[in-house]
Amino acid sequence: MKKKLIWIGTGVLFVFLLLFCTYKLMNSRTFQLFGGLTDQVKTNQKVVALTFDDGPTNNIDKILPLLEQYNAKATFFLIGNEIEKNPEEAKKIVDAGHQVGNHTYSHQRMVFKSPSFIREEIEKTDKLIRKAGYKGEIDFRPPNGKKLIGLPYYLSENNRDTITWNLEPDTYYSSTTNKVNYVKKTVKPGSIILIHPMYDQTGEELKTVQGILQSLSKQGYQFITVNELQKWKK
Repeated sequence: MKKKLIWIGTGVLFVFLLLFCTYKLMNSRTFQLFGGLTDQVKTNQKVVALTFDDGPTNNIDKILPLLEQYNAKATFFLIGNEIEKNPEEAKKIVDAGHQVGNHTYSHQRMVFKSPSFIREEIEKTDKLIRKAGYKGEIDFRPPNGKKLIGLPYYLSENNRDTITWNLEPDTYYSSTTNKVNYVKKTVKPGSIILIHPMYDQTGEELKTVQGILQSLSKQGYQFITVNELQKWKK
């Protein structure tokens, strides 16, 4: 009976550890089992990548002039079905000289998905990005940053990195002031910053973007695309 209890306890512990490791791997911003992953770049140059997830939406008309005001280039990780709804907004991003990345077609979490589903979500969105006129390298960012085995394997087989981030003010703070202060205090050369301004109707996210642009510009930082940032790798 005692041995049986030990075996049961060992089995429960093993399952718990397996689930814990799976959870940590799925949510890791710095590690995956296959292929390359970039969450930041080690460099002495005062350069950062400002990245926007989701959309495109009409908020593009407010974001682009703000970026131009600070002579900043950004990377927009767009959702395929949103590009279909708002093709002109996607084209505006391209015409303004910013980088366009792939954020899947339907924004479903890319874990426990079949290889065919993963391939279709990415390749369908790639085609829509090309249709918008973008000719540069298309980086990929998984929705919510979640990935396990299938997605990294597909990307590695197609010579594509996973792009995550090391600064995510939206996750930790609700007020604009706190978000900007968080970035200001924790930023370092080579950081990748994640912001979600596409669906905000309050204007607060736009204020956050402006605050980040203003404060980091005063610190001497230059805002460049993820593609450009990767060229600064030591």
